[in-house]
Amino acid sequence: MEKIYLREDYIKLGQALKAAGLVGSGIDAKMVITDGQVLVNGNVEVQRGKKLYDGDVVEYNGESILICK
Repeated sequence: MEKIYLREDYIKLGQALKAAGLVGSGIDAKMVITDGQVLVNGNVEVQRGKKLYDGDVVEYNGESILICK
């Protein structure tokens, strides 16, 4: 499981996918998110701007990201 450490109080979902290297660009992030391919804490998330906080888990394409403070 990849870990992303927060610099601020939160990170947006699209930014987290890019930071983890799971997508190549913001456009790619938007496409996979709006297609319903991304889970946040086990639920499908379709908002690219969804704010992620410490402890949130993102899943996409068999990979997981843990958001850490």
